[in-house]
Amino acid sequence: MNIHNSYIFSLLYFELLGFLSQFSGQNQSSVVEFILLGFSNFPELQEQLFVVFLVVYLVTLMGNVIIIVVISLEQSLHVPLYLFLQNLSVVDMGISAVIMPVMLVILSTERMRIFTAGCFAQMYFILLFGVTECFLLGAMAFDRFTAICHPLSYPMIMNKMVFMKLVTFSWVSGITVATMQTTWVFSFPFCGSNEINHLFCETPPVLELACADTFLFEIYAFTGTILTVIVPFSLILLSYVRILFAILKMPSTTGRQKSFSTCASHLTSVTLFYGTASMTYLQPKSGYSPETKKLMSLAYTLLTPLLNPLIYSFRNSEMKRALMKLWRRKVDLHTF
Repeated sequence: MNIHNSYIFSLLYFELLGFLSQFSGQNQSSVVEFILLGFSNFPELQEQLFVVFLVVYLVTLMGNVIIIVVISLEQSLHVPLYLFLQNLSVVDMGISAVIMPVMLVILSTERMRIFTAGCFAQMYFILLFGVTECFLLGAMAFDRFTAICHPLSYPMIMNKMVFMKLVTFSWVSGITVATMQTTWVFSFPFCGSNEINHLFCETPPVLELACADTFLFEIYAFTGTILTVIVPFSLILLSYVRILFAILKMPSTTGRQKSFSTCASHLTSVTLFYGTASMTYLQPKSGYSPETKKLMSLAYTLLTPLLNPLIYSFRNSEMKRALMKLWRRKVDLHTF
């Protein structure tokens, strides 16, 4: 983890502490804890789901840690493409660590009590990592567009300063949206049922329990989702249209195949993440059943962090070479 990322996480930590203390003093709701119901409608599946999710969690952590470590140690990978990927792995590992332990507790007990402050913190980090991933995927599309459509100008366009600005913008956007939205949600009174029919403290199911008119917040949330999900996704699609035409004009078959492989990996991840996230946050209240909403949330909070290491890295020849190089170096050290 580089100094820049450490600074961002330090800023995030103190930001969250301040808002948690402010939140605890402001929210006068009679509800002091929530109950996450999880998959309580399917008690016969709890044990099997626990095993599946535990394996998924461990594989997700291992895959993303490997990417972060390999890119940090291998100097040849210190280029924008892989540094963006390293940030994406930090995000994926973070969202997994925020959600999966809670889900495993729910599956082992069929439901789980969570204090309001804990629910606040979980929602905060889900939003932070989710929004940051939206903009990181957009930045990665811009990087690929520049590399393929303007290869001669690429070192000047995607220089270190531009890279730092794009990464910083992604993280600061995540912090800003998470701070505003989570604080607003928990400023509403919760005076009725405290049962959240969901797997974790996500905005839509928590908002359903508010004992107040949430119309203005819903307008804000809809607008925010358009800006953070639909707009970047549209720009990514436009970039890939330009990329497609550029690839088709390439004289070399090998070059076309390599470019298609890189772009297909990114586009697969983009479609999975943006598609399920937009369906979760742009749907009307009565759009889907609670069980369908849970499955859609799992798609971008569980599948995307699991698949990204496979999509981006272990199909990538440079990553595989770097991994083998580090492995041989470790074996040589043990030998001597």
